[in-house]
Amino acid sequence: MEHITLLIGIVIITALVFDFTNGFHDTANAMATTISTGALKPKTAVAMSAVLNLVGAFLSVEVAKTISGGILDESAGIKPEVIFAGLVGAIVWNLLTWLAGLPSSSSHALFGGLIGASVASAGFGSINGDAVVMKVLIPAVCAPLVAGVGAMLATRLTYRIGRNADPAATAKGYRAGQIASAGLVSLAHGTNDAQKTMGVITLALIAGNVVAPDSDPPLWVIVSAGMAIALGTFIGGWRIIRTMGKGITDIQPPQGFAAQTGAATVILASSHLGFSLSTTQVCSGSVMGAGVGRKGGVVRWSTAGRMFAAWGLTLPSAGLVAAGAALLADQGDWGVTTVAVLALAACTAIWIASRRKPVDHTNVNEAHDAEEPGVITTAIAAVIPPPAGLTTTAADTDPAKASA
Repeated sequence: MEHITLLIGIVIITALVFDFTNGFHDTANAMATTISTGALKPKTAVAMSAVLNLVGAFLSVEVAKTISGGILDESAGIKPEVIFAGLVGAIVWNLLTWLAGLPSSSSHALFGGLIGASVASAGFGSINGDAVVMKVLIPAVCAPLVAGVGAMLATRLTYRIGRNADPAATAKGYRAGQIASAGLVSLAHGTNDAQKTMGVITLALIAGNVVAPDSDPPLWVIVSAGMAIALGTFIGGWRIIRTMGKGITDIQPPQGFAAQTGAATVILASSHLGFSLSTTQVCSGSVMGAGVGRKGGVVRWSTAGRMFAAWGLTLPSAGLVAAGAALLADQGDWGVTTVAVLALAACTAIWIASRRKPVDHTNVNEAHDAEEPGVITTAIAAVIPPPAGLTTTAADTDPAKASA
């Protein structure tokens, strides 16, 4: 086996940077509803999520093996610079969607980046199409639907069981349940998303002849990937937490508990099967399902529509950026250097833009800017009455007032 070269070292560092962005991009998956309902204070929530992400990274390597030995054909001449280009595409897309506050898929950004860079460098023969369809595309469609339907049914069952109970008394129990279920989602996120970076680093080590093909991730890879995603989670992706906690629907403690429990179940089952699904899509689907499941609850379909658009654009957009980066990186050392400089410039520009309207733990639960209710939202509010004891107000149909 050869020693780690400078290029492979750059790929490893870039993969850990992606893992860091994955952490703060996906913090909302576990903690948005817990924060929005007040079950935990924002900083406490992200600290708890970070610790459990780290623990989850050590529980399985099935998803990592899907990345390192399933999506791409190792025998097609995949080089470390191709993996580097794929990571650059994923990082840039992650930061753009974070700036917009959209809970898009870090996983699909990574897949899109790797696929785009591989096709640009080695052709379509470098992609295992069956693996992409079975372990990426089908879970991408099915998982959020399953989670959404499960959360909707769980929400309706929860409200039916507790319909005669005192809301103030049950709210405490549901908040405790939310904390437990949020911890389960964080643990599940670590078992799925942290492994993706492990798989990418292992793929780079295989491409550089540092480890044998079909090897499991070395222990130092598992530790470093787990720590990177935990640190990113602790930083907190406050913009996306605001969107998922307040922008999609108004979450009450029973809904938050149902949404998080359903999401954790789907993620853990998929991790066990080696399906590298999008935890973001699963959790977003659960939140929407919980919104529909509460009588009188209204999903803000305009926000959901922007999310769906981002989901559809993630694979091709990250792939196009990565393909351009791969064409440059294939030119040699100067090409790799150029890609690195351009990527750093793009990341810096996005960060500067984010400072114009900062979102952090102090204002994450503040109201969104006013937004006119869409046709679907208005129709649902008109035909589904609010829960017993409540009267219909502008807050039921006006997202700005509803999230205040």
